[in-house]
Amino acid sequence: MRIRRALLGGLVLLAVGVAAVLALRRPAGDGGAAGPIVIGLLSSGDAPQLAAAGLAVDELNRGAGLLGRRVALRVEDARAGAGEAARRLIVEGRAVALFGCGTSDCRQQVRPVVEAQRHLLFYPMAHEGMERSAHIVYTGPTPNQQVLPATDWAMGGFGRRVYLVGTEGPFLRGVHAVLRDFIPLHGGQVLGERHVPPDSPDMAAVVTDLRRMRPALVLSTLRGASNQAFFDALVAAELGDVPLLSFVASEPELRAYGGGRLDLHFTAWSYLQSLPGPANAAFLARLRALNGPDAQASDPAVAIYVAVHLWAAAVRELGGLQTEAVNASVLQQVVEAPDGFAAPDAQTRRLWRPLRIAQVRPDGQLTEVWRTSAPIRPSVWPTYRSLEHWRGLMAAYAEQRR
Repeated sequence: MRIRRALLGGLVLLAVGVAAVLALRRPAGDGGAAGPIVIGLLSSGDAPQLAAAGLAVDELNRGAGLLGRRVALRVEDARAGAGEAARRLIVEGRAVALFGCGTSDCRQQVRPVVEAQRHLLFYPMAHEGMERSAHIVYTGPTPNQQVLPATDWAMGGFGRRVYLVGTEGPFLRGVHAVLRDFIPLHGGQVLGERHVPPDSPDMAAVVTDLRRMRPALVLSTLRGASNQAFFDALVAAELGDVPLLSFVASEPELRAYGGGRLDLHFTAWSYLQSLPGPANAAFLARLRALNGPDAQASDPAVAIYVAVHLWAAAVRELGGLQTEAVNASVLQQVVEAPDGFAAPDAQTRRLWRPLRIAQVRPDGQLTEVWRTSAPIRPSVWPTYRSLEHWRGLMAAYAEQRR
């Protein structure tokens, strides 16, 4: 991996209320030197991601800006139509790079837009892999960086009779397909599996399964408010002692949804708010000085924060905003991050990432119980089946949804 030294902008703050972010009237993608450089955020309504993106922009502007100009963040709500939101940012907002998308569904809607426009998206979420676009930099973890090593750890500690539950969508389909292979290959058994509609509060069928099958371990790819419904249902059914490993719920969500009510509840991410050391302490201090003392960070939020700085490092090195040149240069950058550093793998267009497994305490805070000794190189396609197999699986799912 070729890594060039990235110049990190000065580190301080910008008040980034949504009103200020949306108040950009002047196109800035290729405007005059006096105008701002606009970047776009495809928002899923996640407050930590908005706060972290705003902090990164503030740090750039509190330094020397970028190319002698201020950077401005324009936000579009992607939940009502991600492809159209991306098009507005690129064509009307003149954004020179896009960040965000809260789900694989969102990313798949935006991908044809950024590819047709020869543009650039930085995607911060845990994802199923099985995709590589020359116009996307994936800063969230792949299954081999999160789901698979964490599953191996949990089966070793709690048992190999496993139940899968998650929110219906491409992430679930890809990850569960990998787990259905991975678990037997590692001496385990998949007892059952449930696909829950987005934001569904109905967990009756899941609870019935758990009472009947009595798994040693539950793996959850549930998203959003379905997590609270699931935690509530486990407590009500007196199943709070079943070991549970959550892969999608962010750290602030685990606290808000009462994940600490369960006896053996774990999660797996690269970044935890409780990380010791001056880099994370300084990051959280800046985040809260800008967004208020209750501002929270999460792994996807940090993935957006480092993405903005990776993009800025490439722009500085090139001395220009030409998208194709920035796209190539960003893969050679490395920047400081609250959990160490962020460095892309040029072949996969994804970050090298450490993994930390943490237990959810009764107060909702996370306590680290295990970590990797070094960052894990990303893998897009699981190697124990052919590339054609995985492409066919995801293509069949896409066709089924039409």
